Amino acid sequence: MPTVSRAHSFNAAAAQYAANRPSYPPALLDAVEDAAGRPLAGARVADVGAGTGISTALLHARGARVVAVEPGEGMAVEFRRALPGVPIVRGDGNALPLADASLDLLTYAQSWHWTEPARSAPEAMRVLRPGGALALWWNTVALDVPWIAAQHERIARHVGVGTGARQRPDEVSATELSGLANLPGRGEVTLRHVRWSRLVPLDTHLANIGSHSAFLVLEEGDAQAFLTEERARVGELFPDGTVEETYVVELLVATRT
Repeated sequence: MPTVSRAHSFNAAAAQYAANRPSYPPALLDAVEDAAGRPLAGARVADVGAGTGISTALLHARGARVVAVEPGEGMAVEFRRALPGVPIVRGDGNALPLADASLDLLTYAQSWHWTEPARSAPEAMRVLRPGGALALWWNTVALDVPWIAAQHERIARHVGVGTGARQRPDEVSATELSGLANLPGRGEVTLRHVRWSRLVPLDTHLANIGSHSAFLVLEEGDAQAFLTEERARVGELFPDGTVEETYVVELLVATRT
């Protein structure tokens, strides 16, 4: 399935995404502030690929002067419903609808991989002021938790992607994988990992899985068959119906010289 089709698949499931996707812990925003070298309060921030506003809401709550950038209409509708007082513009990271040197911080939560780094990385440097920072982060599953690792393998097999334990990148490989190596205007790069967990009903856990693009592009019956089997498996592990999901947020912050 082409990447563009997977990216647009979220628009039809925006409400499911908003209701069930995990947010991020306060420690992540602390790490962003530390790596960027400034507080979020009062900072001029653009949150790109903002989706339904999960990360934008956290930035706004910290006092950032934040604008959201989102290409999808379905996601933008949910965003406006959740954050009516926060400005949102249509656009994407490959051609930001933002002025040169206008931002203290540019953020991508779960969204950098939908861009073309050959275009989005120079765009990031263009819109950041000198001394500003680009922050990319992803919630990744904690594969050192046995039941989570086993579920990860089942999901990978079902949607037809490679399986096996995932090695977390070091600072050098993360910089290269993100397309930030040898980028003109880029300063220091910092890689952090922030571990956290949440307790959710089993229904929320399953709906979270189903809101990922690899499932959204499957035939509905195919996706539901997997989730039905997964309900039985996970239900045996958490008989009270409350699931503990554990994540490791991978955070990469690159400063602008």
